[in-house]
Amino acid sequence: MSLFYSIKEGFAGIGRAKLPASVTIATGFFSLLLLGLFGTVSFSFYQLIHEVRSRVELEVFFDDRISDLQAGALSERMQSIPGVAGTRFISRTEAASRFARDFEADVVGILGTNPLPRSVEVSIQPGYAAPQNIASIEEQIAALGGGLDIRYNKEYLRGIERNARLFTLITAGVGGVIALATIILNAFTVRLAMYARRDKIKTMRLVGATRWFISAPFLFEGIIQGLVSGGLAALGLWLIFEQALLRYEPAIYQILHPSTSVIYPALVALGIALGFFGSAWSVARFLRKA
Repeated sequence: MSLFYSIKEGFAGIGRAKLPASVTIATGFFSLLLLGLFGTVSFSFYQLIHEVRSRVELEVFFDDRISDLQAGALSERMQSIPGVAGTRFISRTEAASRFARDFEADVVGILGTNPLPRSVEVSIQPGYAAPQNIASIEEQIAALGGGLDIRYNKEYLRGIERNARLFTLITAGVGGVIALATIILNAFTVRLAMYARRDKIKTMRLVGATRWFISAPFLFEGIIQGLVSGGLAALGLWLIFEQALLRYEPAIYQILHPSTSVIYPALVALGIALGFFGSAWSVARFLRKA
């Protein structure tokens, strides 16, 4: 059996069941469009989380008894800890300069001495920015000794991780429900088409037609419906972002737009995949009972 025959029969099957196919394509379009909008927001959220994680820093303050040379050596040792992206040593002089810049006051002039400690800023690799990983890095830094005082915003990071986990669960739940609904609708459409041609299918089986010969046109029918639904959903999402959002909400557009380069092709591919799996499920059930 040629591929051309299967594709031609797939289109013919859609033509013979215009109303069910149209309902499936329309439902798939709205489902995938909703999934695309949700996916764009989710992808942008994860990019934002990654950006926040890339800015995580620990501030390590040295005891007054430690010299600049010893502090510099400890800073270099911190650099070798797994998960540390980089370190930056802050001398007392630089700390006083920062104080004067931030508070517009000369601490040395006011107190007659510089009470600010030496410190080092430790930046963390994004992949290690989870609270448990930072806690491990904190322990390794503390193990270097020297009366180190390590500070960072633990509650802020824990809040980010809680929100990220909650958003992941919501995303997976909503996405799974939409995908399952699309598969079921597509499966019912193909099953209706097979039921309408049940006598022909029985005749084909009696004369020795293989399962692939019988099922291939229906599989392509589902793939074609999924391709159309995914393409229309990608087009609809493009109109929403490039025509409406860019014109009326450019600030939101700038946040969400980087994600669309991934979402557009993903919608088409997802439409094809959902159409195929829905058809495969329906074909397998029908042939098993026939």
